[in-house]
Amino acid sequence: MDMHTVVVGTSGTTAEDVVAVARHGARVELSAAAVDALAASRLIVDALAAKPEPVYGVSTGFGALASRHISTELRAQLQRNIVRSHAAGMGPRVEREVVRALMFLRLKTVASGHTGVRPEVAQTMADVLNAGITPVVHEYGSLGCSGDLAPLSHCALTLMGEGDAEGPDGTVRPAGELLAAHGITPVELREKEGLALLNGTDGMLGMLVMALADLRNLYTSADITAALSLEALFGTDKVLAPELHAIRPHPGQGVSADNMLRVLAGSGLTGHHQDDAPRVQDAYSVRCAPQVNGAGRDTLDYAAVVAGRELASSVDNPVVLPDGRVESNGNFHGAPVAYVLDFLAIVAADLGSICERRTDRLLDKNRSHGLPPFLADDAGVDSGLMIAQYTQAALVSEMKRLAVPASADSIPSSAMQEDHVSMGWSAARKLRTAVDNLARIVAVELYAAARAVEIRAAEGLVPAPASQAAVAALRAAGAEGPGPDRFLAPDLAAADTFVREGRLVAAVEPVTGPLA
Repeated sequence: MDMHTVVVGTSGTTAEDVVAVARHGARVELSAAAVDALAASRLIVDALAAKPEPVYGVSTGFGALASRHISTELRAQLQRNIVRSHAAGMGPRVEREVVRALMFLRLKTVASGHTGVRPEVAQTMADVLNAGITPVVHEYGSLGCSGDLAPLSHCALTLMGEGDAEGPDGTVRPAGELLAAHGITPVELREKEGLALLNGTDGMLGMLVMALADLRNLYTSADITAALSLEALFGTDKVLAPELHAIRPHPGQGVSADNMLRVLAGSGLTGHHQDDAPRVQDAYSVRCAPQVNGAGRDTLDYAAVVAGRELASSVDNPVVLPDGRVESNGNFHGAPVAYVLDFLAIVAADLGSICERRTDRLLDKNRSHGLPPFLADDAGVDSGLMIAQYTQAALVSEMKRLAVPASADSIPSSAMQEDHVSMGWSAARKLRTAVDNLARIVAVELYAAARAVEIRAAEGLVPAPASQAAVAALRAAGAEGPGPDRFLAPDLAAADTFVREGRLVAAVEPVTGPLA
């Protein structure tokens, strides 16, 4: 476990801190300013709770039941009940890193001082994270409005010592037992606190932040694999010249072209021809790689802007304002996050598609400019990478289905009180699948391009130094080189891990310098 400590203040958090807590077990600590803000906002809620006038979330029911005024003696029960009834998720368990991101981001909002939650509740949230206790959260239950209600409710249930959770050893046990084992006292919720623990976009935001981190690596990796494919196909690197991209100044396009150009520096393959019929232009999947990869990069940048705004937000309903008012609002609606989650699924699908087209070109003897059919050792006896491309094509086909937007599919709930919802959680869940698939697709292109480059090298042509470094690192990672047919799945799995863990980028950067 990483003993790095993330301090949660009143002004939000960073993407880096989310990843540190969610994936690397960083400890969480409340700042003194956050504790003060929590205490101050709680005084406001307590004062409102003592008044006879109904205040939503403090002394009323919830959603379509908000018209009922709740008497003082029933308010603690009201807060317990909202957590219990809303913890209605179904289906497979959600990944540990997603649940940790969910809890941490809810703590971020609570610590802002706009929710009216007591400091001791916030401290318990931090204690549960630091103990490595992970509530059992299920795949289905969130409509993305009012926030991720069911997933957050399962987390709040753990704070109350109810429901099931996973301990740091990976064993699922009753949450009360886990809290007791770590010396954590279950919380007794008071006015507004149950509602404040549930009303946020934290699940979809956490998944967005982690997807962005993964996609940054995959886009750089895809620039590298595109360069290797261009090289193996005797493509020209003239299309990567900076002056060509300067006259169409999309930032991502220029970055991808520069990455590819640096990978190809010193290549003896680019622009080479195996016959006397030089090509005037390469195919789109080769020539337009910077344009496609770059447009995806620009979409990542926009999604990161949205994520940054959301990370700086305090999402709850109602909220405690600095002047002492407690006001209802619609800030819990997940539309801003849902849209970019869907945008990212679209660009991931298109990146996967262009990777697959280059792979197919490498394997087709009619279009590969002298490479053996399917990059096989003895074509006919050997099938080479024929079915690796089938697998890649199947993944691309699924990516296209995953690109269908969830955010355009609102479905009404809560007796038509919540009559337009974001479906942001669903957008995030399918994006996670898309990111996993994209890593596999890029890995197959890498595996094919590396074999093709090695075949060219065996013919006496000298690949670029960065290409040589990439191929050598891939082979050292357990993905074997050209030869007779063998059990291929382990090689593809090794290539997948190599790409997913960022080792492809790390392998070439000592030669190219840092890639963007």
